[in-house]
Amino acid sequence: MSATRRRLPNRRECTTFAFDCGRHRYIATVSYFPNGELAEIFLGNGRAGSDVDAAAKDSAVLASIGLQYEIPLSVLRKALLRDVHGKASSPLGIALDLIAEDEP
Repeated sequence: MSATRRRLPNRRECTTFAFDCGRHRYIATVSYFPNGELAEIFLGNGRAGSDVDAAAKDSAVLASIGLQYEIPLSVLRKALLRDVHGKASSPLGIALDLIAEDEP
């Protein structure tokens, strides 16, 4: 396998938004490649040192690595846990769904 990681510019605009997942409130910060494709996501819930904060941060790092290795957003979304109605069950899933809703 010879996958190549797409590098991001050192300085880039980002967007931050808040959302709820279960009993917790999360903050997502996202940035995009120059062509408009999602490039990275950072998640946190403000409870430094908590298990839910650590899991959200780790999942976002893995999603960002996947995006930079050209795994489509749709593939990442489909791979994440959902309830019987198809609604995302995790902070990363909810955040990626909200991002996908805003894409043209």
